[in-house]
Amino acid sequence: MIFDPIFFLFLIPPILLMLFAQWRVKNTFGKFSQVLNQRGLSGAEAARKILDENGLYDVPVEQVDGELTDHYDPRARALRLSNPVYGGRSVAALGIAAHEAGHALQHSEGYAPLQIRSLLVPAATFGSNLGWIMILAGVFIQFTALAWLGVLFFAAGTLFALVTLPVEFNASSRAMAMLTTNGMVVTQEEQSQNQQVLNAAALTYIAGFLAALMQLIYWILLVAGVSRD
Repeated sequence: MIFDPIFFLFLIPPILLMLFAQWRVKNTFGKFSQVLNQRGLSGAEAARKILDENGLYDVPVEQVDGELTDHYDPRARALRLSNPVYGGRSVAALGIAAHEAGHALQHSEGYAPLQIRSLLVPAATFGSNLGWIMILAGVFIQFTALAWLGVLFFAAGTLFALVTLPVEFNASSRAMAMLTTNGMVVTQEEQSQNQQVLNAAALTYIAGFLAALMQLIYWILLVAGVSRD
């Protein structure tokens, strides 16, 4: 069953898209990390400016190790930027920092999709790690109730990936709006460059959702077939 060729037919397209998305992110980030933004702002300075202008003085901007490890932590209410973004003065650093600041604004405003995603974290984590094990165990011992429960838990991970899409898209749209209205991006060329960085990142979330959805469809078809038998 683990080597079911149909399973791989379901997974190969989204996996290829995910690999392409990861390549595009690294390629786009590498390209525009070499292009200085016209205001000469570091990622940390841009994030701090956006946060302060929106009254989020108590949200710290912290530096973390790694590359593309940038994130906003809603539990600690802290915005964390990777080394190349925190101190970098590139177009890429500006766009990524603004995107993460967008998540901080979502949190402060109680943006509904972000709240839903936070509520889904425990179930999504459990479902992604153990849901497929429950499904295979239920199929193996012919206990379809266990298999369907595994499908339900796995679906929580898929729902998490789905809700992530509006969260990320909204953060990117906020980023572009804040960069332009605050005067940090003043030319169409630089605006286009920032948009390319954000679009590349968005593709990874689309690929992740498609991979989760295709797996879910496969598990549903598998358990439904066993139930009919």
